[in-house]
Formats: sequence, structure tokens, C-alpha cells
Amino acid sequence: MEQRIRAIRKAQKLTQAEFGRRVGVKGNTVTNYEIGLRAPSEAVLRSICREFNVSERWLRTGEGEMTVQRSAGEEVSAFVGDALSRGEEDFRLRCLRGLARLTEEEWVLLEQLAAKIGQKKPAPEGR
Repeated sequence: MEQRIRAIRKAQKLTQAEFGRRVGVKGNTVTNYEIGLRAPSEAVLRSICREFNVSERWLRTGEGEMTVQRSAGEEVSAFVGDALSRGEEDFRLRCLRGLARLTEEEWVLLEQLAAKIGQKKPAPEGR
């Protein structure tokens, strides 16, 4: 399991301290997981799977695929849950609150703006 925890952390481009914060442990605890001095608790294993969309079976045994395929609804639900857990001042939660307050007309304008942004060509080098 040590190598799989390290693989998840590296795939996410996180330091051990950053990874630890995401799953609720200290960075040196992650170090101990990765070198095999300590095994993660059941709660930490569940947190790793939830936070990084990792298959529990893969994490425990190395069998199957590393990540779990989620539906659009599951993906949005996980994002909203994460934003809510971070508190009122989190940028993601403030964005979600702003989006929730849009009128139908504003949603149409936002969709048009997003389409226009997607059509823009990159600026020439040096700009």
C-alpha cells in the first residue's frame, strides 16, 4: 500500500504535507505511510479514496483501476461537499453561492460568455 499512497500523492503533484492536510493527517504521518512504518487507519483510507476519487480495492490490494468513474452528479456533489466543508470564506463556496443566485437570463448570458471564451484564439507570443 505504501507505493500506492505515494503514487496517488505524486499523481496529484502534492507534497506530503499537502496530501496530509487533504486527508486529515500531518505530513510526517504521510511519510510513515509511504515508507511502511505506519498503516493508515480505516478513516484515513476512506478519506484518501473520497478525496482523490481512488478505488478502495485498488488502494488496499493493487487490483483493478486506480480511480473510480463518477457520474456528473456524483462529481458535482463531491465538489459541493468539499466546498461546504472548507467554510464560508472559501472561494469555491462563494462562487457556488453567486451561481445559485443567477436568474435564468443571467445563465443564458453566462453560457454565451463561456462559448465566446472557448472560441478565442491564443494571444501571439510576447503578449
